[in-house]
Amino acid sequence: MFSKACEYGLRATIYIAEQSLSGRKTSLKEIAGSIASPESFTSKILQQLSRSEIIHSDKGPTGGFSMNPHQLETVKLSSIVAAIDGDHIYKGCGLGLEQCNEKKPCPLHDQFKGIRDELKSMLETTSVKELALGLKGGLTMLKR
Repeated sequence: MFSKACEYGLRATIYIAEQSLSGRKTSLKEIAGSIASPESFTSKILQQLSRSEIIHSDKGPTGGFSMNPHQLETVKLSSIVAAIDGDHIYKGCGLGLEQCNEKKPCPLHDQFKGIRDELKSMLETTSVKELALGLKGGLTMLKR
């Protein structure tokens, strides 16, 4: 459903949020290792997230990636998905048909529309802080 870049972007943001809850900045190498993603690919994703102001990037010896308290509270999963994959996840056909719409629906149209709507609601209401707290508490994990 999500692109590989978006999956890694979600994982990376949650990991950065978890580290930020403890007041830590984290390096590219640490993030990539923690989410089982290639460093070069992770670097490109983090650039996108930084440009979209989802995460903060500081350069230099005391640099790293972090999220400030405001970002932790306000960044929803939908922001990450939009920054990396755009909004096509909310519009696409369950069978991948370009011509599928309300007037000419595919066989899965009505059922898939309900799933898309639920997914959209979950992404728009779930903050990275919520997920980071689960990670910090050991209730969830990011690696396979």
